[in-house]
Amino acid sequence: MAKAKAKKAAPKGAAKEVLLVGTKVRTLIKDADCNTAGDAIDGLNEWVYWLISQATARAKANGRKTVRAHDFMVP
Repeated sequence: MAKAKAKKAAPKGAAKEVLLVGTKVRTLIKDADCNTAGDAIDGLNEWVYWLISQATARAKANGRKTVRAHDFMVP
């Protein structure tokens, strides 16, 4: 049996895993007749991470472990 690899914590300042499909984002931006800068996907990815952290905090504050759609609404 193969041993499971332990996950290493990402060093501070390391890039986070991209949660978006870059080509889909770029297509939407292009369809709006705009160009996509090289750092646009990274910036949007950071925003998504922030939204998730806010949603999970709201769910926990309400005594839930399940994140619901309304948890993503920014007050």
